[in-house]
Amino acid sequence: LKNLGWLLFLNLLIKPFWVLGIDRSVQNVVGSEAFGFYFSILNFSFLFSLLLDFGITNFNNRNIAQNNQLLTKHFSGILILKFMLLAVYLVAMFGVGFLIGYNRQQFEMLAWISLNQFLLSFILYLRSNISGLLLFTTDSIISVLDRLVMILFCSILLWGNVFSKPFQIEWFVYSQTAAYGITALIAFIVVLKKASFLKLYWNQPFIIMILKNSLPFALLVMLMAIYFRIDAVIIERLLPGNVGEMQAGIYAQAYRLLDAAGMIAFLFAVLLLPIFSRLLKLKQTIESLVKLSFSLLFTVSVIIAFGSYFFHLEIMGWLYPKHPQEASDIYTLRLNEASQIFSVLMFSFIGISTSYVFGTLLTANGNLKQLNIIAAIAVAISLVVNFLLVPRLQALGSAYASLGSQFLNCILQVIIVQRLFRFRMNYRYLAELIIFVGGIALIGFISHKLAYPWKVNFLIMLLSSGILILILRLINIKELIGILRSEQA
Repeated sequence: LKNLGWLLFLNLLIKPFWVLGIDRSVQNVVGSEAFGFYFSILNFSFLFSLLLDFGITNFNNRNIAQNNQLLTKHFSGILILKFMLLAVYLVAMFGVGFLIGYNRQQFEMLAWISLNQFLLSFILYLRSNISGLLLFTTDSIISVLDRLVMILFCSILLWGNVFSKPFQIEWFVYSQTAAYGITALIAFIVVLKKASFLKLYWNQPFIIMILKNSLPFALLVMLMAIYFRIDAVIIERLLPGNVGEMQAGIYAQAYRLLDAAGMIAFLFAVLLLPIFSRLLKLKQTIESLVKLSFSLLFTVSVIIAFGSYFFHLEIMGWLYPKHPQEASDIYTLRLNEASQIFSVLMFSFIGISTSYVFGTLLTANGNLKQLNIIAAIAVAISLVVNFLLVPRLQALGSAYASLGSQFLNCILQVIIVQRLFRFRMNYRYLAELIIFVGGIALIGFISHKLAYPWKVNFLIMLLSSGILILILRLINIKELIGILRSEQA
């Protein structure tokens, strides 16, 4: 718990500043069209991320944790496999890019982004060895090192007046390459000292075994990447001319806060997975922990969703001021579009948070088949809604597609969990959740109408929401402390 707390602390300290400080500032400097150009290609590269990892990282993490002595034996074979997968990744990604009509400029950007994706995948694999060896402090530092180096490089390029010309979106990508390269090198040195690595050697049976064991998880990763990342690609491809890049950039503005919130929920899931796994292995009850975990994430996500809905214009205006050369009417139009997308998109966070509880439980229980079926259904819904709505509503159509697919995903996961674990129906708890949602909506509406500055009104909403949680007793503090003490024991 101490090491997980350290991991959470470092990530919450560094990554929100990266998303809201550097990433946001880059878009404000280069403009929505240039950032939309980058953002759509970045999301396109994520669609093929399965081919870079194929579930190896998760397989290796579990395997090394159970058998530390296998690191030296497996390290060489997996290194060869990673470079083989890189070749497959490049062929598939550039082949599809050619088929959908990417031009030379897009291919040049794609080449750098694909290098970054490989370096990131390689870092994650190296970290799976480090965490598998229970070197949690080292793993925690490496988990934020790339972002820390990027913050340093981008801060110099953004505000250091190093070059006479304005910041270019390409510099942002080059900074990522340098940061990932430095982090990968440091992680490789750490693992190398533990692996007693001598030379690369080909082990075909071992490679086939890894691919076979990691296939179900690899499929799940691919499906999740599609319904999380396909939106920007569809926007850029379906809409004509520069409209696609502009709309992808506007969508990126709204998506950035959803991405930042999702990081927090994901780190919570990292804590839940080993606890669920242990309780299931020991055949102990998990109902109270599922309820507590869901209550924590659900209440936070509902508050964030309704806060974003009622204060969408103020938040977007605060984060994204007018560009110096931008006309006022163009800025107003862009701000209104981004705000409307943001108000819809943030409700997806409720579905994402719910999935991080129930999806994590299904993962711990080994129900990858059910998770893959659910994810495939969510992908189909996302694609259909995107292709129907984007030509009519532009980026707003993708926001509705994301909302629908995320809620469908979490609802199906809840149904599967209920059928598998037969949790007792707690109607009082369900009634409290309904009252809470209605109460937060009312608090948000009233807070937004107050005659104070909007930041004061927003703070009043947050404080009032916290009081409502305590009144309804949705989060039992004594129960939380009891679970933590039992884990320490």
